[in-house]
Amino acid sequence: MQNPNFSSGPCSKRPAWNIDALKSAPVGRSHRSALGKERIVKAINDTRKILNIPADYLVGILPASDTGAFECAMWSLLGPKPVTVLVWESFSNGWATDVAKQLKLNPTVLKADYGKIPDLSKVDWTNDVVFVANGTTSGVKVPDYNWIPANREGLSLCDATSAAFAMEIDWSKIDVLTFSWQKCLGGEAAHGMMILSPRAVARLESYDPPWPMPKIFRLKKGDKISKAIFDGDVINTPSMICVEDYLDALDWAGKIGLAGLIKKSEANLKVVADWVAKTDWIEFLADDPQVRSNTSVCLSVTHPKVKALGNDEKSKFLKSIASDLSKKNVAHDINSYKEAPAGYRFWCGPTIEEADLQTALVELEKVFNEKIKNL
Repeated sequence: MQNPNFSSGPCSKRPAWNIDALKSAPVGRSHRSALGKERIVKAINDTRKILNIPADYLVGILPASDTGAFECAMWSLLGPKPVTVLVWESFSNGWATDVAKQLKLNPTVLKADYGKIPDLSKVDWTNDVVFVANGTTSGVKVPDYNWIPANREGLSLCDATSAAFAMEIDWSKIDVLTFSWQKCLGGEAAHGMMILSPRAVARLESYDPPWPMPKIFRLKKGDKISKAIFDGDVINTPSMICVEDYLDALDWAGKIGLAGLIKKSEANLKVVADWVAKTDWIEFLADDPQVRSNTSVCLSVTHPKVKALGNDEKSKFLKSIASDLSKKNVAHDINSYKEAPAGYRFWCGPTIEEADLQTALVELEKVFNEKIKNL
């Protein structure tokens, strides 16, 4: 059966998923019960195992998806040092805005247009540095982690929500990393993960931010980190149905292994790359293959008739094609992000099958060729 779901969040469920995966969820039970706590701890431990997270790093579940986890990190850790924010898409731009306007830390912002990445060699590591591992709305990822020095003075805060489980992560270069269940493993929304290095823990325990701290951001008790949060005593009540669904996704992922998950996503990118190479009216938004995402794959339409349109007309035309594909149940949710350049975005994470992607691209080309004649 073809899977037409290419949304970049919530992303497609794992192949062969069905509602029976949730039948063991301890609904109606407290998350603090022995059973509820056991399921939460298992989710934490399985995450650690599959992602090869170092033993001395802490792993915890936080509320409000990746956004909540990353905001918690910024509000809890930033302040003692100057801050640099790397911006090349919508969400990293949001982090820069929050650091500047909410925390009022006057950050240095290194910014690049959609499809590009800032010069990573210019990052000042006497600063704390905020960045995304993968720009979900721009289709641009960091090429590697070699630009982060081992002897850095500042902390590295990495939003990896569309990278974890689909791209390599060099944990020695990471002090804080967050992601959400609904991205690469196709889990359900509203829960985030936070991973802290010993350097990040030391910062937490030596620094008290000057601003009021909402309850859902409080990671400390007195002068010490609240280890209980990272042992399954979550700050607020999680959905046990969502926990069970994440456990199902982790079970599937564990059988494939991290290398296998990455391989699946890269194979999906190759399907798109092969199609782009033989199609004269489409290009990747990210020109440089070294920084081209293998999960949130963003495409620009370069046909002369489309390029001649104004922004509103172009967006309307391309959305009409995406709407046709959705009505045909071939490809749902492939429009570019609302703030990104008009085009198409296919989620190519490890829960996507190559055959489904091939089917969607064939149909996209067919519908485009039909519509462009009348433009």
